[in-house]
Amino acid sequence: MRKERGLLIVLSGPSGVGKGTVRKELFSQPDTNYEYSISMTTRKPREGEVDGVDYFFKSHEEFEQLIVEGRLLEYASYVGNYYGTPLDYVNATLDAGRDVFLEIEVQGASQVRAKAPDGLFIFLAPPSLSELEQRLVGRGTETDDVIASRILAARQELEMMNLYDFVVENDEVQLACDRVNAIVTAEHCRRVRVEKRYLSMLEGEY
Repeated sequence: MRKERGLLIVLSGPSGVGKGTVRKELFSQPDTNYEYSISMTTRKPREGEVDGVDYFFKSHEEFEQLIVEGRLLEYASYVGNYYGTPLDYVNATLDAGRDVFLEIEVQGASQVRAKAPDGLFIFLAPPSLSELEQRLVGRGTETDDVIASRILAARQELEMMNLYDFVVENDEVQLACDRVNAIVTAEHCRRVRVEKRYLSMLEGEY
């Protein structure tokens, strides 16, 4: 029987909401079967980084050619370098029946939605804006002006919640992980994803 295609799982939300923390906790669990999407970049490899493991390292020319060819799920330019998600890698992993997990910013998620509308889009939300502000302050890495700009951006990103299929509140990391796993399990059981398999079974009986 043909292997069912994996799910593209997109987790995003406002800066400071804890996307990275939730993703790391999910991947630290022994029963996690998600494949973390390897990003592509034009920056030089740092010591110890391996091509195809930490990043796919490309030249600016190679990256820009992939943009022209539409072979990136999403991309952005940051401090003179490109960063993005390679479409070929994601599709090959999904075709192998493995779920691909993508942790990106809200702007990147809107790009992915346009190219992969059948993906599973999960918005990670803070319990409140005041809680989000406290988390940003608690980092101790940003000025008051930067924090204020991030809170303003968070308000705008919360208004983009309609781009997503599910909303998970990150009140406690483990609870958020449990909710994400429950959503993925339910999505695998969605009728439109499994009915072809059962219809083919019926065809084989007659």
